[in-house]
Amino acid sequence: MPSRRAELGLDALNLFLADVRDGLGPYLAIYLIAARGPDQGWNEATVGLVMTMAGLAGLLAQTPAGAFIDASRNKPRIVIAAALAVTLSCLALPFTSNFYVVAATQSLAAVAGAIFPPALAAITLGIVGPAAFTKRIGRNEAFNHLGNAAAAAIAAGTAILFGPIVVFWLMAILALLSIGAMLAVPKEEIDDTRARGLADDGADDGGKGESSAPSSLGLLLSNRTLLLFAVLCFLFHLSNAAMLPSTGQLLTRVVGSEQATSLIARCIVAAQCVMVPVALAVGAKADAWGHKPIFLVAFGVLALRGALYPVSDDPYWLFAVQTLDGVGAGIYGALFPVVVADLTYGTGHFNISQGAIATAQGLGAALSASLTGGMIVWAGYPAAFLSLSAIAAAGFLIYALAMPETGRSTARGPAQ
Repeated sequence: MPSRRAELGLDALNLFLADVRDGLGPYLAIYLIAARGPDQGWNEATVGLVMTMAGLAGLLAQTPAGAFIDASRNKPRIVIAAALAVTLSCLALPFTSNFYVVAATQSLAAVAGAIFPPALAAITLGIVGPAAFTKRIGRNEAFNHLGNAAAAAIAAGTAILFGPIVVFWLMAILALLSIGAMLAVPKEEIDDTRARGLADDGADDGGKGESSAPSSLGLLLSNRTLLLFAVLCFLFHLSNAAMLPSTGQLLTRVVGSEQATSLIARCIVAAQCVMVPVALAVGAKADAWGHKPIFLVAFGVLALRGALYPVSDDPYWLFAVQTLDGVGAGIYGALFPVVVADLTYGTGHFNISQGAIATAQGLGAALSASLTGGMIVWAGYPAAFLSLSAIAAAGFLIYALAMPETGRSTARGPAQ
């Protein structure tokens, strides 16, 4: 059983890393368009290009980051170094409008951000073990969403007074607080054997000891279900990643930058508040209900959200539609590491597999920003949102027809 200090440390770590791990996202788009604008060469297409470049940098870092986490015997130190890198990249942005400097700082933040998801999942698995992993991941995601909601609420209030630049300072402060939270988690409670997806005894494989050593990476690459899941993650992020930044850009055109920053922050608060109970419910019930039907809900809601955006550009309508993100993203965040853990249990490659699949989802996110930015310039916002909706619908059909159930009962034995 993990100690009270470890549990509270994980809570604080997920709370403070919430905004840090996700990056500046829509805030960066609002800031560059409003504070820099066409006079300095910034429009939806150039913003999309910067986000694509950063996404590709993070993409290339995903699999090496997972392998690094698998091999590491000091995971907290890696998290701290990544948080410092994000802090420096955020502090630099208000002082430059140069395209290449902005792209470089965002690329650095994306590379650092690639560390956080596998590191947090590995640290969690190493502390609580596989039997309690699904429930604890749900709690992690609940605190992650609480952190996002709190940060967005602060941004909404302070942006009115100080403008969109305030978000950069807030991000840096949160990154520093996450370092303190990481130091609060007792390093000795992190079992590195369990953290990489290996059983620490033979109990889980009938006492045969078959999971006592990691399998080859080639075995993972030959796992068709794992590869299919990577494709589905790619489609989810290809559809989802650009929706909120595009909403922020649309609001900037409709109501202006100060109000847009405040409104988009309120959108995030509302969605994150929805995600908290969703994540807790998924963590508590996913093993009993099955992973597949819950994941199908995530894809279905994402497709619906994209189809509803073009109905109106009224800020209150866009706000209402954005709350649906709380369901889709809440499910995805709570189930992604659980499905990967199920598919790789006993291989010793849990984190590199997370990284490899995160590479696929990172590619989807990077292409989403560039694709949507270009489509907005060429065809307008409604066409862009409907295209994103169609991608999500395709993911729903593929998951329904081709993806098997990956729940605990078929992968890791009965829940406790």
